[in-house]
Amino acid sequence: MGVNSQAELAEAERLFQQVRREAFLAAGVTMPAPHTVHFAWDTAVEGGVLIEPNVVFGPGVSIASGARIRAFSHLEGATVASGAEVGPYARLRPGASLGENTKVGNFVEVKNVTMGAGAKANHLAYLGDGEVGAKANIGAGVIFCNYDGFFKHRTTVGEGAFVGSNSALVAPVTIGAGAMVGSGSVVTADVAPGDLALGRAPQTHKPGWAARFMETMRAKKAKKA
Repeated sequence: MGVNSQAELAEAERLFQQVRREAFLAAGVTMPAPHTVHFAWDTAVEGGVLIEPNVVFGPGVSIASGARIRAFSHLEGATVASGAEVGPYARLRPGASLGENTKVGNFVEVKNVTMGAGAKANHLAYLGDGEVGAKANIGAGVIFCNYDGFFKHRTTVGEGAFVGSNSALVAPVTIGAGAMVGSGSVVTADVAPGDLALGRAPQTHKPGWAARFMETMRAKKAKKA
């Protein structure tokens, strides 16, 4: 068909998507709402994959049988192995490679990172340029600080390591196998296997301060009223 306008281009895209959806359904891909799923010309999806509504595939995506792509996710240049779960609301950018039974959850972005079998990043994280070992756990709010304003650097998280919530791993840095990073840490040096790293200020307490402050403020508010 000829394409000589934006309207004709949109119609060509609609027909292409219809053909791709029908082909994937016939191959055993489960799509409860296929009209909401958008494929690229080279998207490869094996039978036995579940794709939930409102998923967009950019170029260079390969999904193995048994994977689950949950709603409102965007994938481009990524490989997803059997048993892996992506989303909802996840973003896989070029170079993302998810091993078997991995989990990339809601509002997690993965770019140029290989995740070993069983590794998890369940919530609100950015993983850029690095490697996450098998069965490692990346907590909510974790950031791989991969860019110094001029160059990209790699972060390596070893097998079975645990990175606590709201931690920043400043690349280049390695978290050893079985190591732990305490929540809220800024990690700028390598952590040896099995070690615990804490990169935060000690917590302090001021007895009675809150009660005195609230009493004072209530009195001021009452006086103003």
